[in-house]
Amino acid sequence: MSAWVIVIEALAFAALFTAIVLTAARGDRKYSPAGIHNYPPDIQAEYFKTHERVEVSYKSKNVRWTKGFGVLLFTGILVVCALLAGARTFRQGFGLAFGLMVWIGLYDTCFLDWVLFANLRMFRLEGTEHMDAAYHQKWFHVKGMLFPGIVFALIPAALVGLLVSAIR
Repeated sequence: MSAWVIVIEALAFAALFTAIVLTAARGDRKYSPAGIHNYPPDIQAEYFKTHERVEVSYKSKNVRWTKGFGVLLFTGILVVCALLAGARTFRQGFGLAFGLMVWIGLYDTCFLDWVLFANLRMFRLEGTEHMDAAYHQKWFHVKGMLFPGIVFALIPAALVGLLVSAIR
């Protein structure tokens, strides 16, 4: 597999992921159960003091649908990445996909969450604009990246491995 192709794919995946996150944060989309689900509990609690409470747990149908769609979307993107990089076996497809998912988890945590989410007003939920410290909770985002993030990464990685081995 080509290292240069993998580096270019990692950068392209980060750009695509950023576009998806910024699109999801526009307008009323961030107020959906799947959007609010990504906020720290103290921000959710403050938001729900003045807004109708919606189910935002992983058991919520809306959150499950969103996560399921994410698995399918990432699987599709990562299958293309694996094939372009020259993956020929389950192990190569799985390894590349899992590596790119870990990369996107780190990128999401260290840049999107710690820098953009913490500092851009577009991510602030109505009624929580004053909660600067809550928006700067680094540990909350690290925990989310580690669990369920790593577990979530295993699903598309396994699907990519299976698809690569079936295609090649």
